[in-house]
Amino acid sequence: MILKPVTSIAILLFSLNLIAQDSIPKRYTSSNKGKFFISWGGNRESFSRSDIHFKGDDYNFTIKDASAHDKPKGWHLDYINPTKITIPQTNFKIGYFISDNYTISLGADHMKYVMHRNLNKTIDGSINLPSDELGSQYNGVYNNEEFFVSEDFLLFEHTNGLNYIYVEIARYDDISSIFNIQNTDKFQLNITEGFSSGVLYPKTNTTLLQKERYDEFHLAGYGVSLNAGLNLTFFKHFFMQLDFKGGYINMPDIRTTSNTDESASQHFFYLQRVISLGGVFII
Repeated sequence: MILKPVTSIAILLFSLNLIAQDSIPKRYTSSNKGKFFISWGGNRESFSRSDIHFKGDDYNFTIKDASAHDKPKGWHLDYINPTKITIPQTNFKIGYFISDNYTISLGADHMKYVMHRNLNKTIDGSINLPSDELGSQYNGVYNNEEFFVSEDFLLFEHTNGLNYIYVEIARYDDISSIFNIQNTDKFQLNITEGFSSGVLYPKTNTTLLQKERYDEFHLAGYGVSLNAGLNLTFFKHFFMQLDFKGGYINMPDIRTTSNTDESASQHFFYLQRVISLGGVFII
């Protein structure tokens, strides 16, 4: 007879415990699967040296170990000005959490590549333009010779820009507990790593051998990249992300003049530093 009230009390306490657990609201940040995110930011880049090969009906030569720099805008309102949004170096990404830890996304990195000019470089190949044509003063056969690459001889830059359009798969891991962050709906710290692959669609600004300037979009090649980043999510729906991104770009078909028989090719490595702001939400 004594067991009956004891059992009843135990059942009551267990039931109250379950009710209490159910009443605890689940944090928005405790699960990611099914969420969408979108981000916008800016970048700085560094490029490895590369051999740039130019070919046409009357020339076929390579400039060896060409170096380049990016063209930063700095902190500027152009990043959010729709009429000037292609002037700075920008990063756009939209993605979806296919699980709590993995995302798939589509992105576009708008980088800028400016070849250093007015320098002595090694040139190999030949130039044989008609004698009455502008640029014929550079005619000759060059056998790995030192050559002054002046702006009159060549202007070569992907400044509108070196556009890398890619698909990325990435992993996110919440490391808030390491820093004793209790309420991740107010502030959450994640690390992320990803792999991407895509195409290069540059708008290459070129003046070659005093020919008419050319500056049009063209599908020029492909790229692959790896990235690692730190994601700071606050108030559930907003985040800032810092990324280091390294990759390889190969462009075998760069348009240099209005003549489709003339082109350039190059491949190089790059390192990109990115700061982006974004939002995460469920539809």
